[in-house]
Amino acid sequence: MPDIEPFSPRGMFHEGWSAEVDDYAIVCGWALGGKLFIVGDVVGGLYGFEGDTGKLFWKKDEAHSGGLLAMSIHPNGEIFATSGQDGIVRILNCNNGEEIKAIKLGKGWVEHLSWSNGGLYLAVAFSKKVYVFNQDGNEQWVSEEHPSTVSAISWSNKNELATACYGRVTFFDIANKKTNQKLEWQGSLVSMKLSPDGDIVACGSQDNSVHFWRRSTGLDAEMTGYPGKPSHLSFDDSGMLLATSGSERITVWSFSGNGPEGTMPGELCHHTEPISSLAFSNKGLLVASGSRDGSVVASFLKNDGNGDPVGAAFAGDLVGDIAWRPDDCALAAVNAKGVVTVWNFKVRTSSSSKGFK
Repeated sequence: MPDIEPFSPRGMFHEGWSAEVDDYAIVCGWALGGKLFIVGDVVGGLYGFEGDTGKLFWKKDEAHSGGLLAMSIHPNGEIFATSGQDGIVRILNCNNGEEIKAIKLGKGWVEHLSWSNGGLYLAVAFSKKVYVFNQDGNEQWVSEEHPSTVSAISWSNKNELATACYGRVTFFDIANKKTNQKLEWQGSLVSMKLSPDGDIVACGSQDNSVHFWRRSTGLDAEMTGYPGKPSHLSFDDSGMLLATSGSERITVWSFSGNGPEGTMPGELCHHTEPISSLAFSNKGLLVASGSRDGSVVASFLKNDGNGDPVGAAFAGDLVGDIAWRPDDCALAAVNAKGVVTVWNFKVRTSSSSKGFK
């Protein structure tokens, strides 16, 4: 990890604001075009903070009995959805936190939900099925049972949904209610990311590997040697770089040219404990990582996946989640002690920048 003092931002990180929530903060995200920052804690509390100052706009206690598990903010930033251990999905208003619709799926945990790229649909994984609702919370489609519990979901475009479970990734055309494609591989898939154009599928596996498919060519490849399960994956906005992590290191694969097959990945080694959150900036080649050691680091990458740290700060405890503001001029982190920190970020686009003072 870079040489940083607790709560002393370095490089492109500059003091912003901080606040606290009641318990371990596990999810966060920007809404209303960056004017609002929403945080969810492990016991089901939801909080809406003013994006520039950190002033608390609204608070909702125990949105989910037993605990909160996931949150997804609608692309228009006006509504968001949450799910938890109580088997309920809630659609809420970003402006005031008031509930719009509660969807009861049954007994069990709801760990994955995601708005479609255009915001027309909300996909929810529940046990071996996936449910799709419209913005009003009305059911539009339900999948057949998958062979095992659905471990990840992701949208490739406004109508096509990808699901991952043991042994396969399946693409569904939601508008026409049909299956588009199945990609099979014998392994337990624990995470999944799609490139922005939906062509490249990357999945982290239980056997400490990352499996890739190119949908346009049908070719696939497996990258092994990870010291842990690669549960954190993030593509840059061009789809040419994929950052992955299953330990304290970030491994970055480049898909330019004939890559990543037969090429060496870039490696970033800036943390002392496993990475707990990973996110590319909305535009460009900045990747931010949060770790169990409490550090948050931003690195500027080159096209081959290698790069240098350009900013770092200490979040105070295990980082539960990180999120870039839509304009990439601020980076937020939430931690296991319920501390919310937002740093202003001076974006530098020059690839000649190395390290920070």
